[in-house]
Amino acid sequence: MAKPNIYVGINNEINGGMTSIGKIIRDAWVFDLIDESETCEGWNLAGVDALLQKVNNEWDKYGCLVSHLPPELREKHFKIHDIAIQKAKASGWSGDSETDDEDE
Repeated sequence: MAKPNIYVGINNEINGGMTSIGKIIRDAWVFDLIDESETCEGWNLAGVDALLQKVNNEWDKYGCLVSHLPPELREKHFKIHDIAIQKAKASGWSGDSETDDEDE
């Protein structure tokens, strides 16, 4: 089965959007690279990859650490990601799949 080349959108993602692309989108919201209403539904993978490059460029400015973000960005990051975690947990996501290999 071929991988789709069109993104389903963060609101249609598996695991309540707790995926690598979902994180890219949430971080793009934090850095105002896209509007918080933008779900990226219908984007091709090249568009998502271009967004990833922009997000990475922003994170590089802060050493890739939330603790290095200015207070207003840190607050926005916590708000956006906390809401996402709450929604994902409500839809059945537990976070266990992200740590399954840590016991090995």
